[in-house]
Order: sequence, then C-alpha cells, then structure tokens
Amino acid sequence: MKHLAIMSPLALVACTPPAPVAEDFIPEYLGVETNLLDGDLVQFNVAMTKAMSNRDIERYADCAAAQYTLIRGYGYARHVRTKVKEEGGVWSADAVYTISPTLPDGLVTIDAESTVADCKATGIPTV
Repeated sequence: MKHLAIMSPLALVACTPPAPVAEDFIPEYLGVETNLLDGDLVQFNVAMTKAMSNRDIERYADCAAAQYTLIRGYGYARHVRTKVKEEGGVWSADAVYTISPTLPDGLVTIDAESTVADCKATGIPTV
C-alpha cells in the first residue's frame, strides 16, 4: 500500500526563498583607502556589498581614482590593474592607476572630470 503525503500550503511557503526586493540590489559602499605608491602611481582599495559583478566594484575604484586625480590637480588617469575578490558578500578591489595632467598613452584611460560627473549622476561615491 502506498502512502500519499499531503503538504499544507504553509509548508510550501516556508520552503520557498523570499522574492528579492529593491533594496537587495542597492549597493552599500564601504569606503576607499588611497595609497600614493610613487609619484604618479596610486593604489585604491575599495569595498562594497551587493555588487552584481566585478564591473560594479571596478567602477567604484574608477570613481575614486577620478576624484583623487582632480584633487591632485590632474585631468587624467590610466588604469594599470585591478584585483577583485568577494568574500561573505563583501566585494573588494585593489586597483592601481597612474595620474597625469595630460591624456596618457594606454588603452584604458579616464577623463577625471567627466568620470566624476558620471559617478555622481549614478550615485557612486568618490574619494
């Protein structure tokens, strides 16, 4: 004889993960640490939660680098490298840039003024 298991609707609800809400996708920016490595070479350590991909934390580092570039009286930055990791829901990046008064050579350059404006418009904090 086979037994038929009957589950109550309440038991089904308890097994279903809650639907995501808007605040699950709103990043929390945890700050920037800036280190001048040598002359125009600068390291930025940034951290955040609720990043959707590496690009979110990389963009945060770009925003910090752009603002720092303006603070130093320069107009451009060139991305050198970024190391990204995620642990326990906290995303962090160790990013290095060169800063310069004129457009530097390289494939990944940042116009500091326009990047800072874009960061502010999209709600990404800068230094």
